Amino acid sequence: MGSFKLGGMTLGSLFKKPETLLYPFETKPAPAGLKGHIVIDAADCILCGICAKTCPADAIVVEKKDRTWSIDPFRCVQCSSCVRACPKACLSMDPAYTPVATAQSCRVVEVPDPKAAAMTPVSAAETETLTES
Repeated sequence: MGSFKLGGMTLGSLFKKPETLLYPFETKPAPAGLKGHIVIDAADCILCGICAKTCPADAIVVEKKDRTWSIDPFRCVQCSSCVRACPKACLSMDPAYTPVATAQSCRVVEVPDPKAAAMTPVSAAETETLTES
């Protein structure tokens, strides 16, 4: 009886769409609710520091004096509490795939001064700094 059941499953799967993907060539779409990684719109950021205060893992550092906002992706637990706490809604969660890191780094974003930006349009600069663990 078991061989008839196995044969039926085998013949049935010949005419169905395959369940697996050829991963490097085909990728699955991101499921709804996937958190991904933090993205900042530096032009809207006012460097209030509320995101750094609400981060449970202390992954975000806001330097008002240097006008920089930085995040350590290795410490971030992707809880999106910083996104919910941001008063200007300049933080968001991007569900895009992030390649695997080969070294621990911290993403630093320079936030433009709104007074200087009114005189000259300057885009926010983003740099990656390596940190030793």
